[in-house]
Amino acid sequence: MRDLGVRVGHWTGEHTGCTVLVFERATVASGEVRGGAPASREFELLDPTRANAGIDAVLLTGGSAFGLAAADGVMRWLAEHGRGVPTPGGLVPIVPTLGLYDLDGSGNTPESEQGYEACDAAMAPFEPALDGPVGAGRGATVGQWRGVTLPSGLRSATVTAGRLQVHVLAAVNAFGEPGPIDRGLLRPEGFASGSFGRNTTIGVVVTNARLDKVACALTAQGAHDGLAKAISPVHTRMDGDAFVAAATGEVEASVDVVRALAVEAVAEAVGTP
Repeated sequence: MRDLGVRVGHWTGEHTGCTVLVFERATVASGEVRGGAPASREFELLDPTRANAGIDAVLLTGGSAFGLAAADGVMRWLAEHGRGVPTPGGLVPIVPTLGLYDLDGSGNTPESEQGYEACDAAMAPFEPALDGPVGAGRGATVGQWRGVTLPSGLRSATVTAGRLQVHVLAAVNAFGEPGPIDRGLLRPEGFASGSFGRNTTIGVVVTNARLDKVACALTAQGAHDGLAKAISPVHTRMDGDAFVAAATGEVEASVDVVRALAVEAVAEAVGTP
């Protein structure tokens, strides 16, 4: 994503981690939540009716709601580097943060220092791995809907139409799993595992299109449509599925085309076993 002015960095622990996307400049963005049990911070600012005009970074983190504390470190790093909204009291970086549930009982969750380390890692001279059990995907799993726990992780994809690019990075921690649902396993009384709120697929769509916040919101909706193409069952009450969509503004493009590409990019990324 560096050709779009976006740097990605991870902090990866033993069972959890976090991933930050740092934008070269304040970037227009919006988002949408469709799952029943989200963990988030500063997400309300993404509403097109809110005054905020741009974000400085997005943080994807493990640790459930505890992991949202890693955003403190991201904010501190950004402020030290002169980023944020100017206020009488100093710069205030804008960092929408999405958390997923990967708690293992050890009490180890991403904290402020880990968010700061992820930002340092984003400045490394090489592009980090964007797929596998790294960063926010370290403790991600899928399959609990049928009573199993399968390893998952970060997933990424890029789709294009001429000069238009749409990139997606998602931490796939779904109650469901990639592929069509096996209807023979469904029972009226409920799923094989009904642990409330222990999952969530979270992600970021970045495009080089020139979009406003409303168009970014529509693109985030497309990301969820792509998730619905890839994961079964999807958007359950056990999930907190959420996507942020950000537009860096280099290419004039129809929002309908951008949204269509977002659907395909998420389906391609998340649908990879």
